[in-house]
Order: sequence, then C-alpha cells, then structure tokens
Amino acid sequence: MMLRYALRTVRARKGGFLGAFFALMCAAALITACGTLLETGLRGTIATERYAATPVVVSADQNVHQTTVKHKKGKTKVKHKAKPIAERAWLPGDLAAELRKAPGVREVIPELTFLAEPLAPGGTVDQDRPAYGHAWDSAALTPYTLTTGTAPKADGDLVIDRRLAERAHLEPGDRLTVQSTQSPRTYRVTGIAAPAQEVRHQTALFFSTAEARRLAAHPGQVTAFGVLPTKGTDAAVLKRSVSTALHGTRAPHGTTAQVSAGDGRGPVEFLDAAAARTKLVSMGGAMGGTSLLVAVLVVVGTFALSVQQRHRELALLRAIAATPGQIRALLGREALIVGAAAGTTGALAGLPLGSWLHGRFVAMGAVPATLQHTVSVFPPFAALAATALGAWAAARISSRRIARIRPAEALAEARAERTRPAWGRILAGVALLAGGVVLVAVLSVLRTEPASTPVTFLAVVVLASSVALLGPLLVRAAVAVLGGPLALTGPSSRLARANLRGHAARMASVVTPLTLLIGMTCTVLFVQPTLGNAARAQAREGIRADWVVAAQGPGVPAEAARRLRTQHDTVTEVVRTTVRVGLDKYAAQGVTPGGLTRTWDPDVTAGSLTKLTEDTVAVSELAADQLHLKPGSPLKLTLGDGTPATPTVVAVYARGLGFGDLTFAHDLVARHVDNPLATSVLVSTARTQTQLATTLREFPGIHVLAPAAADSIQAARQQANAEVNYLAMGLVLAFTAIAVVNTLAMSVSERVREFALLRLAGATRRQVLGMLRTEALSVLLLATALGSGIALAVLTAFSVGMTGEAAPAVTPLVYVAVVALAGLLALVATALPGRVALRVRPVTVATAKE
Repeated sequence: MMLRYALRTVRARKGGFLGAFFALMCAAALITACGTLLETGLRGTIATERYAATPVVVSADQNVHQTTVKHKKGKTKVKHKAKPIAERAWLPGDLAAELRKAPGVREVIPELTFLAEPLAPGGTVDQDRPAYGHAWDSAALTPYTLTTGTAPKADGDLVIDRRLAERAHLEPGDRLTVQSTQSPRTYRVTGIAAPAQEVRHQTALFFSTAEARRLAAHPGQVTAFGVLPTKGTDAAVLKRSVSTALHGTRAPHGTTAQVSAGDGRGPVEFLDAAAARTKLVSMGGAMGGTSLLVAVLVVVGTFALSVQQRHRELALLRAIAATPGQIRALLGREALIVGAAAGTTGALAGLPLGSWLHGRFVAMGAVPATLQHTVSVFPPFAALAATALGAWAAARISSRRIARIRPAEALAEARAERTRPAWGRILAGVALLAGGVVLVAVLSVLRTEPASTPVTFLAVVVLASSVALLGPLLVRAAVAVLGGPLALTGPSSRLARANLRGHAARMASVVTPLTLLIGMTCTVLFVQPTLGNAARAQAREGIRADWVVAAQGPGVPAEAARRLRTQHDTVTEVVRTTVRVGLDKYAAQGVTPGGLTRTWDPDVTAGSLTKLTEDTVAVSELAADQLHLKPGSPLKLTLGDGTPATPTVVAVYARGLGFGDLTFAHDLVARHVDNPLATSVLVSTARTQTQLATTLREFPGIHVLAPAAADSIQAARQQANAEVNYLAMGLVLAFTAIAVVNTLAMSVSERVREFALLRLAGATRRQVLGMLRTEALSVLLLATALGSGIALAVLTAFSVGMTGEAAPAVTPLVYVAVVALAGLLALVATALPGRVALRVRPVTVATAKE
C-alpha cells in the first residue's frame, strides 16, 4: 500500500522531487565514470603488438616480492606481496639453451628492446608515439617483413618501419640520425619493413645484431625470448612445456623468469601500461571515494531540504493517525523510486563520461593509450545500487524528526521553524568537527604524497559535513554579526535579516554546498602548487651550477658531458629513477661524484658527499627518519631494473623534496635504467653560454640554459602534471557546483507563497528581488568564510607535513576567481527562480491550494 501512495506522491509532486532527482542523477554519473576507470585499472586489456606472431613470451619478473610469515596461537600465516619495479628487468642470454630443450619448441628468438629516437633537424620525427630499437633477427616476432631494400648487416645500417618512412619521407639510401642509449649516430637506411598487422603505439627501428647489442648496453642479457611452437602444438601446451623447463631458473639478480601467453604478452611489451594499471586504480579509487562522500553530503542535504518543504503535508499525515513507521516507509519508498530512476539515467550517462575521462587522461599522458578502456555492467549497477541506497538512507535520516514527534508538535513546527536544532544533530556536528580537527592534525605529520593526498580531501569533506550539521547555529551567529549593518541598508535588507534569522535551517542547507564548493576548489587548486613550489625552491637553492644543459629529446648523452669537462670546469650528470626499499618506492637520482659540491648543494646535515661512490648512497632526512638510517648504516634496496644492492649511507641531506630521497653515483644508476641519458647536466664554469653551445653544436636538441630558465621549464612540467589532478577532481567540483545551483533553486522555488504574501503586504517586486539578493550575498559571505577557513587549515597542515613549513601556495587572483564564481552561481541560482516565482499574480498564489 505504501508503495502505491509513494508512486502517487511522486507523480503528483514531480516538481518537488526534481531537485533530488537531478542531484542523484549527477551522483550516479560520477560514480559510474570513476568505476569504469577503476575497472580499467583492474581488468583493462593491454593488447600486444610487437609479439603478435609469438604465442609464448619469456621475460623477467617485473615485480619486487616480499613474503612475511607470522606465527600466532599455534597457527602459521603466510602473506605474499608484490610491487612493480620502475625499469625493465633483463634475462640472461644463455637461457635460450634451456628453452630449446622444451618439448614443442620449434625456435627461440632473443629480443632486445632499447631506446632509439629518430631525430630530425627540428627534434624528434614522431612525437605521438615512442620509438624503440631492436635487432633485425627479432623482426619475426611481429612479424615485420621487408617491403623494399635489404636487411641491416653493417653497424651503420638501419631498417625503419613503413609509418616512419612515410612521415619522414625516407627511402633506402637516405641518412637518419638516431639518439639511442649512446651518442647520436647517423645511419644509412637500407630497408623499409611493414608489420603483418597494424602497430599503432610504437615505432620500430631495426639494427644489425652487433649494433643492437652495443646500444642495448646489457652484455649477455636480453629483454625477452619469443618462443615459436612446432606444427600442431597448442599455445597453452607450449606455455606449460616452457614453464616446466624453466622451473627454478632465475635471472642473474634472482628474479624468476616469467612465461606469458595470450593477453599476458601485452604487459611484457608495454611496461608503462602495466604500471599505469596501479596508478589508474589509485586514481579511480580516490576519485570514486571522494565523489561518493561528496554525493552523500549533497544528497542528504537535498533530501533534508525536500522534507523540510513538505513539513506541513507530513504533519497533516501525522495528525490524521499516520504512524511514525508509515511516514518513514512512505518517504523511504519515494526515495527509492526517485533514486532508481535517477540512478538508471545517471549510470547510462556515466558510461560516455568515463570514456571521455579516460581519453583525456591518455591525451595528457597520464595513462598510456595501450591500456584499453574497459566497460562492463559492474560500474553502472554499483552506481545504481549506491544511488538508490543513498537516497533511501538520506530520506530516512531527514525524516527522523517529523516521524518521531507528536502530531500536535508537527503541526506547530510546520508553521514556524524550531529555534534550536536537535541536540543529537548538534552533538553529531561537534563530533564531526572534532574528527576533522584530528584529520588536520594527522595531515600535519604525514610526509609522503600518497599518504597525505587522500587525508587532505577527506578532511575537507568531514569539516564540510560538520558545517552541514551545525549550519543553523552558524547562520544565526552570522546574522548576529551582520544584523546591525543589514538593518541600516533599507527594507530589502531588513526582510533578508528577518528571513535569515527565522529560517536558519533553510539557509543552512544552502550554506553547506557553497562551503564545500569553495573549500574543495581551493584545496584542489592550491595543494599541488604548495608541494611544487616548495620542491622548486629547494632545487633553486641547491643548484650552484652556472649553467644547466637540457635536452629537447630523450636526454643528454654522456659524450656531450665529456666534451664539456675541462681541467677547470665541473660537469655533473643527473639521471633519475625510482628504487624500492622493501616494497616502498623512493625517488632517486644518480649524480657524477667528482666536484659535486661545486654544482650541487642538497644541504647536508650529516656525513659528507665526498665519499659518494658506487658502493655508497646519500639519503634525505625523510628517508633517514622512515628507514632509521645514519651515516655508516647499510641500506638494502632494489634498483630500478630489479637488481638488489646494499650501499652504505655516507650523507643525510635536507632538500629531499627538490632532489629526491636517495642519491647514488651516476654510473651505478645509468647501468640499471632504460634511459641512461642525463635528464640534465650541471656545469660550473667561467665560459659563456655561447661558448658552451658551440661545444655542443654536434648534438641535436641540446640547449644550454641559465638555472632560472631551467626552473621555468620545470614549473611548466609541474603545471602539466597538476592538470591531470585538476581534471580528476574537476568532475567532483562540477558536481558540487551543480548541487549549489540545485539547492538554491529548490530553496527559492518553494517560497512562492511567501513572496506573494509579501507583495500583498505592500512589498514591491524590486524589494523582494533585493531581499533575495541580500540573502544570497549573506549566505555567500558565510560560506566563503567557512570554506576558506577549511581550505586554509587543510592546506597549512599539508604544507607543514610535506615541506616542514606552514606556507601554503595560495594565488590571490585564483582565489578571488573561485569566490567570484561561487558568488555568480549563488546570485544566478537565486535570481532566476525568484523572477519566475514573481511572474504569477500575488492574489492567484495566495488563494491557490497548497
């Protein structure tokens, strides 16, 4: 029976439920979009291209493993964890002999994959996709076949793929300069090859076997082995055979060889796509979690306003003997109906939204195109369930008061708003406020970005939730402050003051989304600059070099640095990577030890950089605190390519934010990264910029910059990285902005009778609109103060934890723009419904049935 009544109510009050429907629909779309990103990270397909003709691929394990054994109450619990390494792990070349012994193996083809960027006078030939070098012997793995010319035989020969030949207008006999792991070299194009199937995500350059081994710079090792079956051998059978043959076989550094077939070949080929899965899971989870919290806050506020607008109707139901359970059941079923309809619409809209979001991440370089967007029924159904359940819960929470009190009290409260919120609401608000304060305090001691970022946004939502519960008290406090000035500025302001004081709960429902919008937007916009500015400041203070050499392409070759070195000049090559200590990831760099203190000052607080060798390491104060290190301590770690090492700590430095947590000797890091070219070269010299540029004129794409210019380039890169975060959280902010407009429109639209009575009492149309404008500005002022205070507290705690200083990077112009946008939304969302409401004649409204 209640379901029938609920359907009738929804049908009769379509306009009253429109605001809740719109809020729920946006929430469902947002949850669906985030869910598709999360699912792509968990189950996204990485299709192979290079190994298309190879049913089985043998490669090195790309993970660091950790096994813990716990004995408790006579039981043994074994837990195994694995984390990916940053660079490509290599296999011993003599493993091919073991593979050839496996039953069903016809041929084993060793594969070499290394950096090989074709260069043109203006830079790289094709910036849309990466280029890799291979030995021509491995062309059969795709397969590539010659369409014209001959295979490479001499060290100076080169075969290029057909797409590169077409874009660069190259033919056999032409010359092409290639920047690989060594100095750039010009090769003679001897042939053009085409793949048997389309290769869309990489460019292939094929060298002679000897030249490929030289450029790969891993003597006696290979990237992978392609295993071809004998006639009639199934891929699954071949995989089991090879796995059996390799059982117990390990690479030189202890990494177990992995056997892949089918869709498992893609992650072996595209390491960046495999690593992006983890990033996308983290990003989708963070976005989804924040979206869900914001959605809950917004939807509860929307339903609270909707129930408040129906207070008289519900009070009459209580007066004619409707029980509290029946009221709760009615509102719950209404919410389920609206939630189901809104959830279905929003879930369908969320699918293209998720696809668009994935496309934008690919375009920004945050996610490689090789990780294909995955869509299934799970995200839409999860969004539908979350929306329906959220609507039902919001309705139940909002109906507690009206369903619990006596019918006579309900009728009395329908005429006049309560002067004080319920004690339960106040206590819950104080509890959330205390929880927010605790989160801010915790944030001030978190010193890593992965740990601090989720706490940052959680703190904003929790504090905004406390504002939602304590809103009526905050509105009354604001009226007490603003009451005097409002009383002196005309009849419209006096009417606005009376409304703010008499309808604090209604105004509080508008303050909450505005507070959340301002607080969340300021946090999103300023959290990355706070961290980036601190890192760049440390880098500026720590670079003592006169000039910085940077590359437009993949990096600065070692030969370029060697030519800059003279008896009186110091040249420091810097190459970057990521290492694992246990399973924890640390940013690291390799620097040339000779004369290091002339070009680089990380602010050493213990030990000395003069002892930096291939057997030692310098660590930041953060790493030293986390890992309990000091000069003389051994540090067991895993280098970027999975090679274990145990260097001795020789120095601890303070500027870890600007230079990374671990610093090794350059040659050690260069041997264990995919790209050994220097990201930058620091030069301390008396020579001029022109003289240095003349020395490097043979190296294309190399530029000599002043430290200030290099800092500007770094700032541009940080801005590009920050744009990914802005896009990720932009949808949450857009949803919050929609909620602001939605709530304001609902708040104004239900006041048609109030406006009519004011008009009949003598107020002009202009005075009523002025009253609305003054109310909106008063609410905006309160929301700005609360949202800014929340953002400032959170950003300050974030800054203290991450940089050690209470110095959040707030750009005044951007902050003013945020407040102006919020004000524009508030005024427009108030003025338009207000003008529509005032179009109807006051007498018609006043005499109409409610």
